[in-house]
Amino acid sequence: MRVFALMLLAFGLLFVALSAQAQVATARGKASVPYEGSVFGSKASPEVKERAMREAQVKAVEFYYAEAGEAESANFDAIRERVGANLDKFILDATVLDEQDQTDKRVYTVTVRTSINVAKLRNAVKAGSATAATAKGDKSKLTFLFVSRQVDSEKTFDDRVYQRVDRGVKVDAQGSDKRRGSEGESIRGGQIGTNASRSRDASFEAKRTDTIETGGSTTRKASESTWRIFPSANLNSVFTGIFASAGFKVLEAGFVEPYTNGLMKIKNVENDYKTGNDLDPATLRDVVRGLQAAQVPYLAFGTLDVGLADVDPASGLQRVAVTVTGKILDLTSGIPENISTVGPVQYAGLGPTEAEARGNALKKAADSAARELVSQVTNLGLR
Repeated sequence: MRVFALMLLAFGLLFVALSAQAQVATARGKASVPYEGSVFGSKASPEVKERAMREAQVKAVEFYYAEAGEAESANFDAIRERVGANLDKFILDATVLDEQDQTDKRVYTVTVRTSINVAKLRNAVKAGSATAATAKGDKSKLTFLFVSRQVDSEKTFDDRVYQRVDRGVKVDAQGSDKRRGSEGESIRGGQIGTNASRSRDASFEAKRTDTIETGGSTTRKASESTWRIFPSANLNSVFTGIFASAGFKVLEAGFVEPYTNGLMKIKNVENDYKTGNDLDPATLRDVVRGLQAAQVPYLAFGTLDVGLADVDPASGLQRVAVTVTGKILDLTSGIPENISTVGPVQYAGLGPTEAEARGNALKKAADSAARELVSQVTNLGLR
């Protein structure tokens, strides 16, 4: 019992640490600053070293955004000057890993490892977005239809094999026939005698050649899967929080459904995702027309596919992977426009049980997918 309690305590500490790391990132940065010599020597001055240190820290933040993806990197360009002018707000600590003063070239280079306050960076990006500058009453409405699911059954098909055999026969024959004969008569004492003799020679030669040619084809059919839908109440809070913090007026699909003239039906969306990876075109058209009738201009939707659990070799905990895909459609025009896409991207969650590992993986996947979608639409300046 005590061992189990210690395991739960260890997992709790691990979860807290992982949650904290989600808001703090570690990245390296490197900067080189040229300088001019003086009568007192040709070494880098304290001012040059300080400038290189600051530039290296900015490079570390830029490196973090570059790893996060194109959309995040574009967001950093909008706040680069603000980060450089207020490093103490965004960099929690910086450690010098290496420094070189090349006096012959008069260049000072420093490499640092930094701990980045990701939460403040995200707030800075959102503060500079068009949606943040828009009055509450004018903010864009957005609803979302994300489904979390796991394979319930899979039907596989045997290979269909077709074989053909072509047989050919060739016969070469030669033959000859020779005949010889003689006849005669003799008369003696009033009698006639006859005689005849015949001889025949025959020969025949035959040669047979058999040829066999085989061929055919093998037809393989992809397996068919059906999916089991997981309740997504916890995920709704994740998507709502991130889209709302980005400046959207977020409306849960369950509240919007009654105002879509019966066109958008959440059950139809779930049924489509039970048997396939995409919405049926008719279902998607009904959803779009329903949301246009309800005057909701933006729709975010997609799937979170849960994999089978295994054991994480490093921690010994249960590990579950979730693959997420999603997109945001702009419904303001007659034909919907895809303005943001994410995935397929895989995220993993850990836990002492499969259920907890699955829950952690789903939350991580939902959080990451929503942030990537928000980063992309932020670059578009949506209001």
